[in-house]
Amino acid sequence: MHIQLNNIIPIPLSNRASLTTSNIWGNQINFATPQHIKIVAPSGTGKTTLIQSIYGLRTDYSGTITYNNININKISPTNMATFRQQKISVIFQDLQLFTQLTAFENIELKRILQTPYYQQSKIGTMAEQLGVSHILNNKLATCSYGERQRIAIIRALIQPFQILLMDEPFSHIDHANTQKAVALIAQECAQRNAGFVLCDLDNDTHFNYHTSYTL
Repeated sequence: MHIQLNNIIPIPLSNRASLTTSNIWGNQINFATPQHIKIVAPSGTGKTTLIQSIYGLRTDYSGTITYNNININKISPTNMATFRQQKISVIFQDLQLFTQLTAFENIELKRILQTPYYQQSKIGTMAEQLGVSHILNNKLATCSYGERQRIAIIRALIQPFQILLMDEPFSHIDHANTQKAVALIAQECAQRNAGFVLCDLDNDTHFNYHTSYTL
């Protein structure tokens, strides 16, 4: 899959001086499988805006974003839903989990939204890898933010994807569990020949990045 940003400028950020130093805003950028892309995005530079715009949740920008050379603002709701179910997965900074459901139910709901990519048993396998198998039957409301973040990672990986979007995916996870999450993400991307775009506040060495940008 190929995603292209063509001179994107977020309207809410259009008067900020930081736009002039950005590698992303106002430029032509290409993301394609199986590239591993890191975007260093200091606070206030539009990291979450970028992820939400690429995912098609925001349209308050000038310029165009394309999936496989198709302007996403011209993709029908049905076809956009198909892209999100089969081609693009996302780990939101605010997670967007359902706190009234259990950890397992949050993941299973995503797994069955389309023809399942994995059997249900894979949820337990991934949860064991990330050290959250003991909370699968707990309501999300009772779980720590770090536990919820690991559940959000599993939810994103349980579906098919060619590009994974990540917005500060490890911000509340300790070092040891971050390394487990990194290993699982790398394993899943390699297995699918998929790429990812990771936005975070600072540089890191979690993955072997092909390209790094500053927002």
